Amino acid sequence: MEVGNYSVGLDIGTTKIVAIIGKKNEYGKIEVLGIGKSKSLGVHRGVVNNITQTIQSIQQAVEEAEVNSGLKIGSVVVGIAGQHIRSLHHSDYITRADSEEVINEEDLDKLCNQVYKLVMLPGEEIIHVLPQEYKVDGQAEIKEPIGMYGGRLEANFHVVVGQVSSIKNVGRCIKSAGLDLGNITLEPLASSDAVLSKEEKEAGVALIDIGGGTTDLAIFKDGIIRHTAVIPFGGGVITEDIKEGCSIIEKQAELLKVRFGSAWPGENKDNEIVSIPGLRGREPKEITLKNLSKIIHARVVEIVEQVYAEIKNYGHDEQKKKLIAGIVLTGGGSQLKHLKQLVEYITGMDTRIGYPNEHLAGDSDAEIASPLYATAVGLLMNAVESEKKK
Repeated sequence: MEVGNYSVGLDIGTTKIVAIIGKKNEYGKIEVLGIGKSKSLGVHRGVVNNITQTIQSIQQAVEEAEVNSGLKIGSVVVGIAGQHIRSLHHSDYITRADSEEVINEEDLDKLCNQVYKLVMLPGEEIIHVLPQEYKVDGQAEIKEPIGMYGGRLEANFHVVVGQVSSIKNVGRCIKSAGLDLGNITLEPLASSDAVLSKEEKEAGVALIDIGGGTTDLAIFKDGIIRHTAVIPFGGGVITEDIKEGCSIIEKQAELLKVRFGSAWPGENKDNEIVSIPGLRGREPKEITLKNLSKIIHARVVEIVEQVYAEIKNYGHDEQKKKLIAGIVLTGGGSQLKHLKQLVEYITGMDTRIGYPNEHLAGDSDAEIASPLYATAVGLLMNAVESEKKK
């Protein structure tokens, strides 16, 4: 197996674990060299709750990716989500020793590192410190202070915080699977790198990544991340509802959802019926698609309304904070039929489905450009970037 300058993203999700290997080609696009995925056992709502099973699933995905690409995986960039993630705003400043020198990279690092020292609630730690805009000697709204003169450098930060134990558990799984942990990234940030264009981030956009266990939200405006949230519901609860509502087993519920599910009950005629084989020796069950859609609709509305509440929380109603590009849906849950129409109906915002092909090389496998892999592709991009910085 060859070892070269390639990077690896590892998406530890609630339903699946994806390892994706790639590198930058000469056009600055990401070329995917190999991909491996396994069913995720041991992760619940984005949080690891069974270390042994998670390690096995990671190893399985990693091995598949290694076989696919003929490369050996060393260090990986991992995504983190889960209901323990919260974000807060903080502003901080440093006074520079010599205002005759221009501001450089080191000053910005010093300012960021100062924020990492913030005192958190017990059991929490800072995952990301994202500078939003800078002030130099009181002059506001500076996006890039490097090269300017000034004595006092201030910034507003978007700080993402998570539970120490959850983060440690992820790290533990990675190490036990025989890998090095390169970097931990917030999953909504990774997904947004993969599916949003620069123009959308400028205009203002909300990215909603509907996974199996969690729904992640990232809001951008003027090219800067403004708000992040993780909502502890995803495609899994929809499957649960179908299972309960139709009295069938989970596997059948998942298949029903994927094959026939729709978020808009009005679409189905009353006489459309699916027959499901009964358990050993029992009669098959008949389920009307209208009922199926009603069950899905009820839960999806609930998820979308929670996300919309977060968007309002950020201040979408104010003129200056308007999200002109509307909403982008991604993740496996975004493939539900008529979801786009439902989201537009509830929020009144323009909506599109986001595919992670924005930054992939032209000859990439069509499968990888599915919304399912948005987070994994974003983590791979993150890995490539941090490789470059080194």
